Amino acid sequence: MAAKFILIGSGLAGGLLAAYLGRRGYDVDLYERRADPREGNIVGGRSSNLALSTRGIHALEQLGMADEVLRHAIPMRGRMIHDKSGALHFSPYDRDPNKFINSIGRAALNTTVIEEAQRYPNVRVHFNHRCTDVDLDSATANLVPSAVEAAGSAVNSDHQIIRAMGDAIIGVDGAFSAVRQSMQEKIAGFKYDESYLAHGYKELTIPPAADGSWRMEKEALHIWPRKSFMMIALPNPDGSFTCTLFWEFEGPRSFASTKSDDQIRRFFEEEFPDAVPLMLSLLDEFKTNPTGSLVTIRCAPWFYKDKVALVGDAAHAVVPFYGQGMNAAFEDCVVLDKCLAEFPLDRQRAFTEYFARRKKNADALADLAVQNFIEMRDKTASKTFRAKKKLDHLLEGLLPGIYLPLYTMVTFTRIPYSTAARRACLQNRMLYCCLVAVILLTLFFAFCLGYGLTL
Repeated sequence: MAAKFILIGSGLAGGLLAAYLGRRGYDVDLYERRADPREGNIVGGRSSNLALSTRGIHALEQLGMADEVLRHAIPMRGRMIHDKSGALHFSPYDRDPNKFINSIGRAALNTTVIEEAQRYPNVRVHFNHRCTDVDLDSATANLVPSAVEAAGSAVNSDHQIIRAMGDAIIGVDGAFSAVRQSMQEKIAGFKYDESYLAHGYKELTIPPAADGSWRMEKEALHIWPRKSFMMIALPNPDGSFTCTLFWEFEGPRSFASTKSDDQIRRFFEEEFPDAVPLMLSLLDEFKTNPTGSLVTIRCAPWFYKDKVALVGDAAHAVVPFYGQGMNAAFEDCVVLDKCLAEFPLDRQRAFTEYFARRKKNADALADLAVQNFIEMRDKTASKTFRAKKKLDHLLEGLLPGIYLPLYTMVTFTRIPYSTAARRACLQNRMLYCCLVAVILLTLFFAFCLGYGLTL
């Protein structure tokens, strides 16, 4: 008899993992606390846009889904930098124009992966069921139907709780995972760390023009870098852009100190003057859309015996500045699927291998994501930074297969994140050594010429 998996969380990674497990013939019950996204139950102001790149596309290709998903995506071929003066500077992501990231709506992608999972008769999806905790040893999830909570009933009585038992439980329930919480409470020596940025984020909108077209260049990720904070905008198929302001929670200029219409209007007119005329609902959205937190979560181990495992943000939430959170979660699904295939009779070995292969890469990505926030907000407007990017592309062309920019390795290859980070450090050291050598040789020859010396 096929093993039964209980999956908690039908977000992007949960739906995709259910499809992978369904394809393997496992019996799968997928539980989600929210309503079916196909019914239009989307929370406004919460990361509606995603950047899909090589790792995520590869995961979709294994299930034959990539072409369908990419039909709904918009290519972003580089960064469009907006100066305060309104001047624009385009910086391509790669020297190869065929390498780009894809802007895609969360709701559309979530719907696609859920429907892919439901193609398998051995996969069942249950919406409106919130996991309260997990019994690790029996692989049992305790769930409360939304109708019970809405009625205000006591959820601690046995007849109000649904107990879903399987051979294993996979927590795919996001950064504030109930499955991981149970592991923290019940596994001796479980390691957990969460760190928040001093910045929060708020989503805003640039609507389409009257004729339905985009009001800015659509095939670019737009960035308004302002040193300690920034705003970005990603294109949507309907002609709109989803903007995200990353700004300090507290301080003299911050979310906390900017409340009135005049304060909001003055801040945006000073910092983003070219965007303000395009943001027709700015004041209303700024005041009503929630302000989200930016958290990095690390934990270990990601599994308990052969009974429980964690995938995606439940195991390794990262801040969004490399556009790799979803791609990394999809890569988790690929690796876990491969490990289960390699060790079909030893699920604990499969979970152990999955953790060993992914943990160091998740940690490397967490560091890279925070570093890229500093790059995006502080450096992208700099002429020196743009010159360095051009040098990266030049060296990539002169040394194919030898020199690869860090961004290229992370976004356009499947080189493990930890390997990419180490290789980039080595390349930078070699590059700086070469530059120092060139400078010293130049000074030496200048000295020789100045004194009429011959070599």
